[in-house]
Amino acid sequence: MAKKYNKVVLAYSGGLDTSVLIPWLKENYGCEVIAVSGNVGQGTELDGLEEKALKTGASKLYIEDLNQEFVDEYIIPTVKAGATYEQYLLGTSFARPIIAKRIVEIALKEGADAICHGCTGKGNDQVRFELAIKAFAPQMDVIAPWRFWELNSREKEIAYAEAHNIPLKITKETNYSKDKNLWHLSHEGMDLEDPANEAPISKPGFLELSVSPEEAPDVPTYVTIHFEKGIPTSLDGKEMGTVELIQKLNEIGGANGCGILDIVENRLVGMKSRGVYETPGGAILYAAHSKLEEITLDKETSHYKQQLALKFAELVYNGQWYTPLRKAMSAFVDSTQETVTGDVKLKLYKGNIIPAGVTSPYSLYSADMATFNEDDCYNQADSAGFINLFGLPIKVRALNDIALAAKTGKHFPGVE
Repeated sequence: MAKKYNKVVLAYSGGLDTSVLIPWLKENYGCEVIAVSGNVGQGTELDGLEEKALKTGASKLYIEDLNQEFVDEYIIPTVKAGATYEQYLLGTSFARPIIAKRIVEIALKEGADAICHGCTGKGNDQVRFELAIKAFAPQMDVIAPWRFWELNSREKEIAYAEAHNIPLKITKETNYSKDKNLWHLSHEGMDLEDPANEAPISKPGFLELSVSPEEAPDVPTYVTIHFEKGIPTSLDGKEMGTVELIQKLNEIGGANGCGILDIVENRLVGMKSRGVYETPGGAILYAAHSKLEEITLDKETSHYKQQLALKFAELVYNGQWYTPLRKAMSAFVDSTQETVTGDVKLKLYKGNIIPAGVTSPYSLYSADMATFNEDDCYNQADSAGFINLFGLPIKVRALNDIALAAKTGKHFPGVE
């Protein structure tokens, strides 16, 4: 830590890691610390944040409202892509790039020497933050204390905070690592670190956006979502903006125990980690969008888009949002969404999201074609010629194997 800085911009959430970083930076670098918080829907977590940041030594705190941009420029493009990472709906992943971008903008405006974040050296977020910094301020220094400092456990951080009179909302007994935004809430650490332990989703106070499926109502709730070119525009017949729509779906989905995911995922840095995610509104949106695409996309486009979705999800998860490939993929996705317009009705019941009807003016589904009853638009005799041509390579291979077996007496794969 020989290098000195005059002014450091800190990615500040008010959580454990960033709370101790303000006095720690001042003690170790003697620098001015400017805190920046990106409001992406944390809600009450932002209450009292300015007072706390200033009391612990920050010269100022920026709280930037990024909700609309977060939804329209990051969440919706990912939903339209149908991108999920090992079932995970990418809540933390696509929140980091937008926050980091804004932090860079403020750092450049303030003439900062460095940007500091509180991500651990084991996690994915360090990559997501720093790739965004490289994209917008490639020469900016980055301070990542978790890679070298003495506070190398959450217990030591709590002890440091207590010694420096830093108020915390957690204790050593409630020390889950959480990340909350408009889209989701994640839970990691403590008893969740052992996959043999059942996630305590029924324990009072663990879930915050949802109830457990057992506690959900005994009667189903129906919702109808309208999409225009892949973008949700109304809920149950009421037009609303994307932010409001997600908030409303979170309420409805959470009350019905929807969108709770308990997985062991493969982190970018190579290890496996376990997390419990609450994404009630997001799970509903993904299900609705996918159902609408079933009737509005042709087979080849749909199948290719599914392949692309896997790579798209990896880019988002790995912090590569600001790359030419992600941008190009989004352009492809947008072109596929021209006909993804219509209404999707879903039944929500004790954690389940069940299709209950889908309509679109661009539907490619034809009841006349698909019926088991008599029809006059499909000649079933045509299928014989199709099968003969489609199966010709298999037939030729089998005939050749039979001939070779007769000549040599050896077994060939096509001969049983």
